[in-house]
Amino acid sequence: MDSTKLFLGVLLLLLLQIEVLTEELVLPSEEIDCKSSCARRCSEAGNHKRCMRACQSCCARCHCVPPGTYGHKEECPCYANMKTKGGRPKCP
Repeated sequence: MDSTKLFLGVLLLLLLQIEVLTEELVLPSEEIDCKSSCARRCSEAGNHKRCMRACQSCCARCHCVPPGTYGHKEECPCYANMKTKGGRPKCP
């Protein structure tokens, strides 16, 4: 009887540990509305259409748009590191 209780206790602990580990591995995918995020980002841009095109391209790849209308790219490294063919920053 004692060995059965011990076995069930260990089994329960293992199942709990497996549940915790799988929760850490399965990250919820954050959906971002690229159009509205880029509209905010490009609201003060001189060439709004070009800014929106570049921003939406970057957002689609990175699933992130930095806050504000300028700067803060450190909050979205993928967005900050994208370059054009000429080596210039791609994302506004």
